[in-house]
Amino acid sequence: MKIRVVSSGLAAAISVAALPGCISSSDVESSITQQSSVGQQLTDLDKAYQQGVVTEKEYLKLRKAIIRAND
Repeated sequence: MKIRVVSSGLAAAISVAALPGCISSSDVESSITQQSSVGQQLTDLDKAYQQGVVTEKEYLKLRKAIIRAND
C-alpha cells in the first residue's frame, strides 16, 4: 500500500475547509499565511491533485478556500 505525504500548506488548507465554523476568518487567514504563501499553497494543492491525492471536487473546494481565506 502506498502512503502519500501531504505538504503542510495543503494540510492547513484541508483543515480550514473541514472546519469552517470552528474558527474565525481572521484566525484562518493569519494561520494559513504564516505557514506558506498563497502561491505555494496553490502549487502544493495542484501537485496533490495531479498525483491523485485529492479528487477534482476536493481540489476545487480547497482551491476556493485558500483563495477566499487570503482575500
